[in-house]
Amino acid sequence: MISQRLVEMIETHAEELTKRWLKEVRQSEATAGYHSLPEDTLCKRAFDVYAHLGRWVGEGRPEEVERTFTALGRERFHEGLRLSEVIEALAMTKYQLWAYIRDNGLFNSALELYQALELYNRVVLFFDRAAYYAIVGYERASGLPERKAG
Repeated sequence: MISQRLVEMIETHAEELTKRWLKEVRQSEATAGYHSLPEDTLCKRAFDVYAHLGRWVGEGRPEEVERTFTALGRERFHEGLRLSEVIEALAMTKYQLWAYIRDNGLFNSALELYQALELYNRVVLFFDRAAYYAIVGYERASGLPERKAG
């Protein structure tokens, strides 16, 4: 069972997490293409991930993750961002989430630690899927031919 308290903590503090992410993405050379994008646009993007994280990791919703992040990849291509920057920005989103949980999780029992580890596993899977679909959307927008499985 995912700790609802942790998910609620993330969603409740989505604004603070967004500010931490924005500071990191604006300072890193690995995300230089993001430096010229409007702050309100960047904040909305990160806030949406943090504010909806519980829905994506708690209920699954793989088709919503696919749709959302394929569109994200396509949009980032059209904005002229490098694919490496897009993936690094997603990694920063995940890093800020875990830094916040680590700093504020208040794990007082073995059960709470277990729940945090379960949430961690689901979040890692979510961000792996998000990165994959962002790459798919980016490649489609770039005109790369799709390969058939098998």
